[in-house]
Amino acid sequence: MIDLMKAQKCDVETLTEIQIRTFVDDNKNKPPGSSLEGPPGYNSLKWNSYWIIHTHYYKILYNGKVVGGLIMFDLGDQHFEIGRIWVDPDFQNLGIGQAAMAEMFKLHPDVTRWTLGTPSWAVRNQHFYEKMGFEKVRETKVDPELGWSGIEYERCINKGRKS
Repeated sequence: MIDLMKAQKCDVETLTEIQIRTFVDDNKNKPPGSSLEGPPGYNSLKWNSYWIIHTHYYKILYNGKVVGGLIMFDLGDQHFEIGRIWVDPDFQNLGIGQAAMAEMFKLHPDVTRWTLGTPSWAVRNQHFYEKMGFEKVRETKVDPELGWSGIEYERCINKGRKS
């Protein structure tokens, strides 16, 4: 059973610890010589506390246990950006991410445009987002400090039909 619940300040340590495990585990997929740093704030209690209060920040529960999280930003005009989704490496490949995203779409039925970005080396993420109905819209230039480019995705929903 997967649930998506609004994160509370009391969840910050758990969510930050899971992000650290998740993004450190991702390092095994990065190209040689590239930055091993995770996304901004992934390892910061202060950063996560701020966003829990100021945006749509959810915890992902699997059978009642927090196993991941999801951060979204409301950009206005029915447009949300998915800033980050993560699932603890010990709970990956169980359909948790797919169920969490499906729940996210249900919780925000008025959103007609979803966008997100992922690193070019994260082929597994790209497959996941495409499976969830996102389409690749562009690839950014390689960031010399990181050592990779980014892939940007979009999912537009026509309110005249079911998605």
